Amino acid sequence: MKIRQASLAEAVEVLARISEFALPADENALQARLKGKASLILVAEQDEQLVGVKIGYRLSETCFYSWLGGVAPEGRCGGVAQALLEAQETWVVEQGFEELRVKSRNRFPAMLRLLLRNGYLIEHMEKKDGIEDYRLHFVKSLEIK
Repeated sequence: MKIRQASLAEAVEVLARISEFALPADENALQARLKGKASLILVAEQDEQLVGVKIGYRLSETCFYSWLGGVAPEGRCGGVAQALLEAQETWVVEQGFEELRVKSRNRFPAMLRLLLRNGYLIEHMEKKDGIEDYRLHFVKSLEIK
């Protein structure tokens, strides 16, 4: 597996294959969200096929927000999400950020387990719609090397 920085078009290609997302990824909408922000777009490749994506951006001088990501069905259960998380954390530390923030929903238990396993702490819960859509806000303090 190879993790590398990618274009927004490549990210959209992966996001389009993740059926758990309610709406298809729209490149223009993603670009608008990232406009003017220092950002990182990562993809995971297996056998020359894009199977995972992780997008994040700078919230402040010290904080990076891991905004959107996922693994396509053909890449699941192979460590893709873990590899993307580790690559993002490494890059974020190299850029001098002190903490990472991320939100997820109850409907994504694999993501919740991944975050907890990697030292992310639940900071807040935001009630939205039904309980499966409650947002859990996570934070992780990073060691600057």
